[in-house]
Amino acid sequence: QVQLVESGGGLVQAGGSLRLSCAASGSIFSINVMGWYRQAPGKQRELVASISSGGSTNYADSVKGRFTISRDDAKNTVYLQMNSLKPEDTAVYYCNQEVNWFDYWGQGTQVTVSS
Repeated sequence: QVQLVESGGGLVQAGGSLRLSCAASGSIFSINVMGWYRQAPGKQRELVASISSGGSTNYADSVKGRFTISRDDAKNTVYLQMNSLKPEDTAVYYCNQEVNWFDYWGQGTQVTVSS
């Protein structure tokens, strides 16, 4: 059984920063793509950023230049550094990891950016 545990969400003023973490635990043989998604009230879940096992990254246009995704394979952890946060970044952020060729999701962490 594999579990993903997220941390790092919270309330921040516009222009501030937050760092999200997501650690996988359990019987892990390999982790391929790691990513972060978000879902705002009344909207569909959308990809924020992803990183492959080789380190290639992909970002939503709305966060390019402000967010940075990274991974630590020794800790089975993916990070999302969020800078210059805007009120429109407010959402529940979900971690996703492809572990042992299956997709797993974190429980979600709330990020609220006040204007």
